[in-house]
Amino acid sequence: MTPKRLVIGTFAISRGMMLIVAAYVMLSNNKSMADVLGNWDVQHFLAIARNGYAEANDVAFFPGWPMVLRFIDFCGLPMIATGALLATGLSAVAAAALYRIGGPMAAVVWLLAPTAVFTAVPYTESLFCAAAFWAWERAGSKHWGQAAGLAALAATVRVSGLFLIGALALYALTQSGPWLIRFRRWLWLLIPAGVLATYVIYLYFLRGSWTVWYDAQVDGWYRGFTWPWDCLSNTIEASADDAYPDSPEWHHIFRAETISWVLGILTTIVCLFRKKLAEAAWVFVQVLAFCTSAWLMSVNRALLLWFPLWTELGGIANTRSPILRPLLAVAGAALLCLQCTWAWLFFTGHWAS
Repeated sequence: MTPKRLVIGTFAISRGMMLIVAAYVMLSNNKSMADVLGNWDVQHFLAIARNGYAEANDVAFFPGWPMVLRFIDFCGLPMIATGALLATGLSAVAAAALYRIGGPMAAVVWLLAPTAVFTAVPYTESLFCAAAFWAWERAGSKHWGQAAGLAALAATVRVSGLFLIGALALYALTQSGPWLIRFRRWLWLLIPAGVLATYVIYLYFLRGSWTVWYDAQVDGWYRGFTWPWDCLSNTIEASADDAYPDSPEWHHIFRAETISWVLGILTTIVCLFRKKLAEAAWVFVQVLAFCTSAWLMSVNRALLLWFPLWTELGGIANTRSPILRPLLAVAGAALLCLQCTWAWLFFTGHWAS
């Protein structure tokens, strides 16, 4: 099988399996497609798309994705179903960028990520990854104008756009070329930085505070500043078997959050060892941000954004050893099963990070 066919086949199988899980949940629980695909943050995105920032904590969500959903609604299409279809298509775009950055196996392992359900429902992950991964690919090809435009798009979607701008700035510094050329690369990054600044100014005029986004994070999701050791302690406590007797899956999710966070640290170390300073910075700044909240939360989803993790795993999976290949096939099957289990959690309305 050619590398391209392998990636396309993995995309089809993984997304097809999640579709089967969604259909099973719909039939077995007598739920509509909107019920299955519209859980958790999807409701926030839909509310913003329909009513703007009417609720105080809605400002925690950047406007890019709600604007897309609003356009879908303007065209007379169902927002949830069309948004899910668009997100699935954008996940293919992101996988194509990973193919260019790290080879076919990087795209394959990303498509098999346990939390890939968030790239198949109306969440921000697919749009952000598509824009951010291609921004990195364009920067690596020294097309910095295109990279800046894509980074600007990513900055409309998630606060992670701020970290992307910083990582790209370091990438521009470490990339070869005279200092004047490097300075011009930095100037291009004023475009995505301006997008972020515009949103902050908009929120100030909307609510009269420069910290309104941070305040919404604190009020809605307890993401106020916490010392890392306290954050880890709280997460370990939440991971105990008897921590949430009414929601037995929660402690497993918290355990997964810890594993994901450790994977971020390991990825940072590997990137530093390989002298990939910009990639290390991209992952580490997020790892650091996550451990300064009340507990580790949404790290499982953030794994999808860490393209250096997937390129490194892709390098490992690209082995030609006849001994390791069967083990890799088993690992791929295990990832697919875990992916379907995570999809079931989301589709049934259970907490899925």
